Amino acid sequence: MTERRARLPAVDRVLRSDEGGALIAQYGRPLVLDAVQKALAERRRCGADASVAAIIEASDASLARTMQPSQRRVFNLTGTVLHTNLGRAPLPEEAITAATAAMRDPTTLEYDLASGRRGERDDHIAGWLTRLTGAEAALAVNNNAGALVLALNTLAEGRETIVSRGELIEIGGSFRLPDIMARAGTRLREVGTTNRTHLADFTAAIGPQTGLILKAHTSNYAIEGFTAVVPAVKLAALALEHGVPFVEDLGSGSLVDLERWALPHEPTAAEALAEGADLVTFSGDKLLGGAQAGLVVGRADLVRRLARNPLKRALRLDKIRLAALEAVLRLYADPERLAERLPALRLLTRPHGEIAASGQRLLPAVEDALEGIAEVGLVDTRSQIGSGALPVSLLPSAALALRPISRSGAAVEALARALRALPVPVIGRIEGGRVLLDLRCLEDEAVFLGQLPTLAGLLRPLPFSPPQPGEG
Repeated sequence: MTERRARLPAVDRVLRSDEGGALIAQYGRPLVLDAVQKALAERRRCGADASVAAIIEASDASLARTMQPSQRRVFNLTGTVLHTNLGRAPLPEEAITAATAAMRDPTTLEYDLASGRRGERDDHIAGWLTRLTGAEAALAVNNNAGALVLALNTLAEGRETIVSRGELIEIGGSFRLPDIMARAGTRLREVGTTNRTHLADFTAAIGPQTGLILKAHTSNYAIEGFTAVVPAVKLAALALEHGVPFVEDLGSGSLVDLERWALPHEPTAAEALAEGADLVTFSGDKLLGGAQAGLVVGRADLVRRLARNPLKRALRLDKIRLAALEAVLRLYADPERLAERLPALRLLTRPHGEIAASGQRLLPAVEDALEGIAEVGLVDTRSQIGSGALPVSLLPSAALALRPISRSGAAVEALARALRALPVPVIGRIEGGRVLLDLRCLEDEAVFLGQLPTLAGLLRPLPFSPPQPGEG
């Protein structure tokens, strides 16, 4: 028997229709042509008839999905404030304005207006970094791993770098310090044991092949119990005695003492320099609260050597991130208002009572939206700082706890998936059969609430209701 051919309009007819012309005006002919052909092919494959209007509707939906930006705004309700996968520190308005201005027009990125000659792009941030840390000089590259690679390659290529075995850190994406060192061209000389390293271990390892001594701050884990570490000040003295540089990698790093805002202490770049580090490397987009960058501060002669390394050009920052970073550094000149002007610090210092009050405001609307689908409650929880900062320090917070009426694992996964499918995706965490929405980072309550009818619509078709009497 011959299969019935689907009755479908010709491609040209669809494109010449008024609606097709409107799509072409919006998206351009190549994309519209591709979408129409795919819509027709899909109906031909299943033998379904379709009108011009139906093909236009399918093509319009397909084009909208194609043109949706892949990097989208989300609500970070995970409980991790500086979340690597969600972009780490949100930028202050001053940085956004500065970055936008740098994008719009030519700038003095590497141009000295006074002399009319070429300038140095690091000059835009070096003055602020030296002021804030007490360093002699500073430079910036694309991230902290890049800063460390640049320092190791410049100061210890073909020679040994001595580091405690307990500080051979691994960061996100299986990115390990020994691998970074190998790519930088330096040979790892590990000393001590995982939990205990002494000054004598470093002293015994120093020799003619020593390029530098490295101390890596264990910012993404903690070793507790029977432990021993060598203080930075003793390593600095040892390095000075033997004429080798001492580099301290702070990782997340901070420019101010967080204890000022009742947060756990994190070593600052100024403290590391005061204890004798010749160079200090740290991130710009973690506790500092700025754009992604790797910052190097310290001795002027060593910074100049790093700046002359050909790798510096490969790792350098563009004008947009430099503009944003400079704007953030300027905020540190007024520490009294820093917590209210720097979003990362504002979120980290948000009081538990304020977060719980937000939860009380949101609770009735969320209960209504999920009636018959999930039980909703407000619970105390703890947020973490994240991105390798203060790994064992947790901040009192509050969360909306959403427990599906159906207690299956599939139901809680479906609920989390529906939250991620909202126009502004809501990213929470699954814990104990519930979806927890930690409210520490939720400041735009109006947009969150405005999406709840959409959430209910996404969930109603799903099997969330408990089995009826007589059902299996």
